[in-house]
Amino acid sequence: MTEYSNKMNLAVVGGTGALGSGLALRWARAGHNVTIGSRDGARAAEVAGSLSEKCGAPIAGLENAVAAQAGDVVVMAVPYASHATTLASIEPYLDGKIFVDVTVPLMPPKVRTVQLPKGGSVAKQVQLDLGEGVRVVSAFQNVAAAHLNDLDHSIDCDVLVCGNDKAARGVVVRLAEDANMKAWHAGRIDNSAVAEALTSVLIFMNGAYKIDGAGIRIVGEPNPDP
Repeated sequence: MTEYSNKMNLAVVGGTGALGSGLALRWARAGHNVTIGSRDGARAAEVAGSLSEKCGAPIAGLENAVAAQAGDVVVMAVPYASHATTLASIEPYLDGKIFVDVTVPLMPPKVRTVQLPKGGSVAKQVQLDLGEGVRVVSAFQNVAAAHLNDLDHSIDCDVLVCGNDKAARGVVVRLAEDANMKAWHAGRIDNSAVAEALTSVLIFMNGAYKIDGAGIRIVGEPNPDP
């Protein structure tokens, strides 16, 4: 079972994109071993070199499937249109791991309108498809990619972490904190529908109010765990 440590092997599939690269930067700076993946391994290596210079920590770049093999925790941050094919390419390397799905079901051109898939949410369907041998966690959908990539920017957005396995959620909560974000246990994978839908709402608000990366905050002070 994957447990949190101060130096984890993290694979970010789709790590050459804006959201994936931002997460990779912050986790590498926190001291984790980070590998980014792309459909094109050469492209991944090129981007990894630039990211390494930016954060002052080593980041590797490999083809998606090879990157997934290297990770104890595999994070997938790809556009919804690429989700099914990318997942199929890395599925053989996910058994026994924590799989963090950051995908939002945005369907252009109506990205400001919530359009959840028939299964209820992307992450819920992924858990059903992969089975209980993979601990699927949903997180990071509501964080602005531009803010993640600016290492001097304080992230003014909380992270909702959903998944059926509490320990797996706990690992992702700690990883969010390593990236200087506040994260919350938000229940079973079914609840991912809320975070996935919120992204379209935030995109609408960004346009309507000219906000540079609207986010959410959870109010209230939690009591310590008993």
